[in-house]
Amino acid sequence: MQDFKLNSIEDAVKDFSEGKFVIVVDDEDRENEGDLICAAEKITPEMVNFMLKEARGVLCVPITISRCEELDLPRQVADNTSMLGTPFTVTVDKLDGCTTGVSIHDRCATIRALADPNSTPQTFGRPGHVNPLYAQENGVLKRSGHTEAAIDLCKMAGLYPAGALMEIMNDDGTMARMPQLIEFAKEHQLKIITIKDMIAYRLKKDSLVEMGETVDMPTQYGHFKFIPFRQTSNGLEHFALVKGEWNEGEPVMVRVHSSCATGDILGSMRCDCGEQLHKSMQMIDKEGKGVVVYMQQEGRGIGLMNKIAAYKLQEEGLDTVEANVHLGFKPDERDYGCGAQILMKLGVRKMKLLTNNPVKRVGLEAYGLQIIENVSIEMTPNKYNIKYLRTKKNRMGHNLHL
Repeated sequence: MQDFKLNSIEDAVKDFSEGKFVIVVDDEDRENEGDLICAAEKITPEMVNFMLKEARGVLCVPITISRCEELDLPRQVADNTSMLGTPFTVTVDKLDGCTTGVSIHDRCATIRALADPNSTPQTFGRPGHVNPLYAQENGVLKRSGHTEAAIDLCKMAGLYPAGALMEIMNDDGTMARMPQLIEFAKEHQLKIITIKDMIAYRLKKDSLVEMGETVDMPTQYGHFKFIPFRQTSNGLEHFALVKGEWNEGEPVMVRVHSSCATGDILGSMRCDCGEQLHKSMQMIDKEGKGVVVYMQQEGRGIGLMNKIAAYKLQEEGLDTVEANVHLGFKPDERDYGCGAQILMKLGVRKMKLLTNNPVKRVGLEAYGLQIIENVSIEMTPNKYNIKYLRTKKNRMGHNLHL
């Protein structure tokens, strides 16, 4: 195993385009699992049988959000409380030409129908025996999961964006980890890649941000360089406050801060956002080098109007997580890929990350950034934000001492 090398993304895409399986392994901080993935339009009954006999996991079909809407496939539950937010829709079976829906041929027909642009909502019965998954837009650069990896592989291979995947399990029913996955790949002559490498590949190939001019920016919290960035996919404009200089491999103090008009501008006491921003600037100024990346992701990515609607629901008794879900959002809708590319453009590779949020750590590390230290940035609670902070601690896993 020591002489085994993971395959290149290019080699994996070539096999994938030819209708072969590829093994994709995710990060140790996520599931730390390997999935057998192929293109839905290329799948055969023999391939379905191989997945069920050799991989033994749950057979799923990643498709795009727009495809879910076209086929009228709602999310399986309104409040997704699964550990990693696995994005199941309602289950389906193809109606025409199928029997019970559970046979190898029936499941294959259903998978291929999900990848057929001529299929309509009436093509499928609900519930069924195949599990569609809705993939986040922008693929692994938005969410570093197998669902998004499948769609990205389809797009890289020039195929219809619908995949088929299954987790690989050992003979004893435990999940296969890298050593077992390598042996599986050797035995079946399959390419094996990681989501981390897919992210790195896309970050090199896809430009998510454009950098603007650099200007001097003295503030009451320290003296910085101000650099604006425009996100190419949607036109959103972010910025970075940069202090000092560093070598590429040198650890840098970093704060990735999501915009909060009420906290950052008005000094709202309903949250701790403004205090965290200003404290971060002070800490980086004292450090002598570092970056604040300011992302236009109001309300953890739901926008100002929806954030205020969530505030109203909180006044009626819901907590911040329940309010987001009630409005049809995940507890955290933020995209860390764009912020990661901003940091990489600034020459940051290793970070001392100013955060209380473990999800932010996982989100950034997935994009090839190394976090050598988590630096707490806990503020003193007040009577207006104590419930909000307790929710972040108890329901979102924030490292707070309340």
